[in-house]
Amino acid sequence: MERGAGGRQMKYVLVTGGVVSGLGKGVTASSIGVVLKACGLRVTSIKIDPYLNTDAGTMSPFEHGEVFVLDDGGEVDLDLGNYERFLDVTLTRDNNITTGKIYRSVIDKERKGDYLGKTVQVVPHITDAIKNRIERVSSTPVDGKRGPADVCVIELGGTVGDIESMPFIEALRQLSFSVGKENFCLIHVSLVPVLGVVGEQKTKPTQHSVRELRALGLTPDLLACRSAQPLQESTKEKLSQFCHVPVANILNIHDVPNIWHVPLLLRNQNAHEAILKQLDCLSIATPPDLKGWTIMAEAYDNLTNSVKIAMVGKYTGLTDSYLSVVKALLHACVSCSLKPSIQWIAASDLEDESAKTTPEAHAVAWEALKSSSCILVPGGFGDRGVPGMILAAKYARENRVPYLGICLGMQISVIEISRYVLGLGKANSEEFDPETPHRVVIFMPEGSRTHMGSTMRLGSRRTFFQNPDCITSKLYGNSAYVDERHRHRYEVNPDFIGNLESAGLKFVGSDESGRRMEIVELQDHPYYVGVQFHPEFKSRPGKPSALVLGLILAATGQLQPYLKRISDSSAEAPR
Repeated sequence: MERGAGGRQMKYVLVTGGVVSGLGKGVTASSIGVVLKACGLRVTSIKIDPYLNTDAGTMSPFEHGEVFVLDDGGEVDLDLGNYERFLDVTLTRDNNITTGKIYRSVIDKERKGDYLGKTVQVVPHITDAIKNRIERVSSTPVDGKRGPADVCVIELGGTVGDIESMPFIEALRQLSFSVGKENFCLIHVSLVPVLGVVGEQKTKPTQHSVRELRALGLTPDLLACRSAQPLQESTKEKLSQFCHVPVANILNIHDVPNIWHVPLLLRNQNAHEAILKQLDCLSIATPPDLKGWTIMAEAYDNLTNSVKIAMVGKYTGLTDSYLSVVKALLHACVSCSLKPSIQWIAASDLEDESAKTTPEAHAVAWEALKSSSCILVPGGFGDRGVPGMILAAKYARENRVPYLGICLGMQISVIEISRYVLGLGKANSEEFDPETPHRVVIFMPEGSRTHMGSTMRLGSRRTFFQNPDCITSKLYGNSAYVDERHRHRYEVNPDFIGNLESAGLKFVGSDESGRRMEIVELQDHPYYVGVQFHPEFKSRPGKPSALVLGLILAATGQLQPYLKRISDSSAEAPR
């Protein structure tokens, strides 16, 4: 049996969802973690995804939102990004459990003969593998301290009743029985809709959802009810009567101005007391200290000024495709006392071809780009929209508009300058045109051309600054190097670096070999930066990404005073 901090039995909080998907289980689970952490407990998180994929690495952003990348190179569900941002922890690939991972481990053991000729079945072999994985992962510290956490918050993806989640439900039922009631708390997130003009809050969907959960052997200790408006007392009493949950344990997560309010909403309803009582932790917990969180949530609500940011991407039809970039922009803007006003621009709408086929969309896209204070081109794969991104980078360069290119966005800036400054009209990336005569972006030698999953350059890698006077080094606090997360299989061709630098595009950061280029800056430009890594993945509330912050500062004319303050503080620091 796994033990938590101080040799205590690990405590589990399971968050399930019912009625419909997309209720915000991830934010709810993260917020529960925030409140428990504020009570002085150490918290870790696990996300269970019942799909058969081994990880999220090969999934389309249109289907599943962004792929979040961890320090260890794990390509995981975007909910783990929420956990890291809310709890300020560093998770591993093991914190994302999928059906694919479980079945692969069981089949590998069967092939090795570890089951000694037994018939391998869902129960007990798959369920045992799930339980063992949960117990092992929950005991791994993620907060930089020694020893296991006190509480592990587990989010079960999907909706109760889904066929693919059945083995996980059964494994969690067995886990709850084996660890005991005082070590397991089940919170069921459900929907309380309002139908028709009468405006009555309907409890029947939640009743059916809880009934299905109970039929599978799990009984919720708390209900977290999603609704547009606060729950009426009569609604709570009805839910309590038919779902066998005390009224005090029925939490209402109604719509709020921003998700930073959700932990405060839970605290105000004494969710922590109900959870701590269920887990027999009241004696070791302290009253929740959420002062900093309260200041942050209320400060955002009171912001009046905004900054327009042009987001030129491939997957703008689903904003979750760029969730971490959006959050990084939010963190940076709030630190500058601004609200982000993101102009979502489909890169293909900027292309010359669009002017002929969809002239209205073309005009709207260019108007949005030209009215923005800065331009950000995020990562992506494939050639769709690339000509439009190149035109956006060209506009930013020629009109001295602050520009940040992330991963693909950096490669776009290299292609643009190669074509329009160096005169290499057919310069391109091997990814978009394998026959290009000027391969300014090439496939990495260590990459695989036959397998897609986990074959990229992934995870935290160190980038060394080649020029201590460059803007990016100053933004990172005059550091000699920086560790950021990567996810790419193409890189700038080192054979073209000399020519590109002569055109003013300076390569100011590289890996330890000095040949793999990581950061570019354009000379004589307020802020024109491209990075091969993804700075958005390590941005946190109150600790914004240095490069995204630089973009917002440049967009509002505050960058140079900010850099001067950094320079002055470094000069005054004791040596």
